[in-house]
Amino acid sequence: MKVIPFTVPVADGGTVVIQEDILPYFYNYLHRHKEAQVTLIIKGEGTLIAGNYTQPVKAGDVYVIGANQPHMFRSDAKYFENVREKNIHAIHIFFDHEQGLQGLFSLPEMENVRKFLLQTRLSIQLPGIYEEKVGADILRITRLSGAERLLAFVNMLVYFSKHVKEWKSMSTGFSRHIYSESEGMRMNDIYQYTLEHYAENITLEKIASVAHLTTYAFCKYFKKHTRKTYLGFLHEIRINAACKKMIKGDFDSIASVAYATGYNNPITFNRVFRKVTGMSPSTYARQYRYDEVNAHSDGL
Repeated sequence: MKVIPFTVPVADGGTVVIQEDILPYFYNYLHRHKEAQVTLIIKGEGTLIAGNYTQPVKAGDVYVIGANQPHMFRSDAKYFENVREKNIHAIHIFFDHEQGLQGLFSLPEMENVRKFLLQTRLSIQLPGIYEEKVGADILRITRLSGAERLLAFVNMLVYFSKHVKEWKSMSTGFSRHIYSESEGMRMNDIYQYTLEHYAENITLEKIASVAHLTTYAFCKYFKKHTRKTYLGFLHEIRINAACKKMIKGDFDSIASVAYATGYNNPITFNRVFRKVTGMSPSTYARQYRYDEVNAHSDGL
């Protein structure tokens, strides 16, 4: 299973490459490529792993993934039940600002864009208040070609650099780690197993065996490559899943969410949830319902 590198398909020889995915599920492997990318999620839900960071993915999200950033959009389990359905729809805009577009972005007029692109090295997410406008801009760019596509894309980067405030950083605060191919394969196996079995009792012995390492060697290896413990990573995956359940209203009680996401003790779940999100599960659920009510009210 070759995980990285990933070669971006270039159909028309342009410097701004569009890839539109309408598929049963997201591309299911940890991968990287020399191009940075802007991704719009039109349809589909799941989990994003970007470097050492994980979070839920939903329709409307817009991400800027840095060049050579190991990443994966992992669809929720339900998307693998019927692979004949077109369950996800995403648009990816690939661009090589370090080589192919280096001359353009080195111009004095592009100073703000150049500074913005420095922020993308560890990937960032567009704040929700800008999603509608930027989503429409991305759809318009997909209908263009040649110089018109390039100019429209550069104009979007100018907008990002001058008008968008409070980008969400997808970073642990550490420098990015460039995996070798063999390391990428091993990390992909670890991530895939965790995403598929997070609701079970995953022991260190079990996950170490997935990585073909001893328990001691695995703990050292995972900490070296992610700057976090495996237990911390597993907690993030479980809490992401819990947040999605609460957002959907797919639960009877907070305790049921805890049990469904791998926690045998609701007290432990509450403690970990607060540590990861900064609030209690009940507060999170109330806050989301409040936001939903307000959103529907504003739309009336």
